[in-house]
Amino acid sequence: MARALRIKYKNALYHITSRGNERKNIFKNDHDREFFTQTLKESLNTYNVILYSYVFMPNHFHLLLETPLANLSEFMRQFNITYTSYYNRKALG
Repeated sequence: MARALRIKYKNALYHITSRGNERKNIFKNDHDREFFTQTLKESLNTYNVILYSYVFMPNHFHLLLETPLANLSEFMRQFNITYTSYYNRKALG
């Protein structure tokens, strides 16, 4: 069965959380955290998303966002693909 379509709203606030597969850490060192933070900043700018608050934990993160353009899916896709590709390339290195 297909998942329900996401409803997107302009100027909506979202609490986003995501964790590593099998609850594994998503950062191995400070460089990973720096790359994650830089990737987040770039994605926020690209998609005009407003970040109000964030928490980075070893195996997950939380974001409080506003989407003036109703583009949460596009923002998250870009952000997740960029960081996950970096992390997997490094791990398989």
